[in-house]
Amino acid sequence: MMKIVKFLMVPAMLLSLQTMAQTKTSTEGKVGKTINKVGNKTAQVAVKGTAVVADKKYDGKVSANGQTVYINKYDHYYWVDAKGKKVYVTKASLKNAPKH
Repeated sequence: MMKIVKFLMVPAMLLSLQTMAQTKTSTEGKVGKTINKVGNKTAQVAVKGTAVVADKKYDGKVSANGQTVYINKYDHYYWVDAKGKKVYVTKASLKNAPKH
C-alpha cells in the first residue's frame, strides 16, 4: 500500500511544481502597453507579408473601413486588422476602391 501512495505522490508533486513555475506577466503601465503595441504591429506586418506572397490582392475593392482585401486559395476574402488577425468578409460587403 505504501508503494502505491509513493507512486501517486510523485506525479502529483511534479504537476504542482509545474503550475507554480508559471508566472503571469503584467501588461500594465507604459512598458506593458508598448510591448503590446510592438507585438501587435509585428503580427500585422507578418500576416500582411504572408498575404502578399501567398494570396492575391483584390484590386479595385477595399473592406468597409478602407483596408486592403486579399483572396486566399479557397476564394475567401479577408483583410488584416491592427492586431494581425485575418478578418473574413463576404464579397457583397466590399466597396469599390477610391481612384487616385
